[in-house]
Amino acid sequence: MSPELHLQMIDSRTTELRRAAADYRLARQAEAAKKRRSAGGLRRSLFGKIIPA
Repeated sequence: MSPELHLQMIDSRTTELRRAAADYRLARQAEAAKKRRSAGGLRRSLFGKIIPA
């Protein structure tokens, strides 16, 4: 295998892995935000502004 082809394969695989890591990180952040909201972290009433969560 030529060095140029090998470098292209490494670059493409690195791009794929970074994209997968970003998707996974986004999914974990969304899940954590959902847990925070379900635990009462977000209140949309007047009392939510007066009474801390």
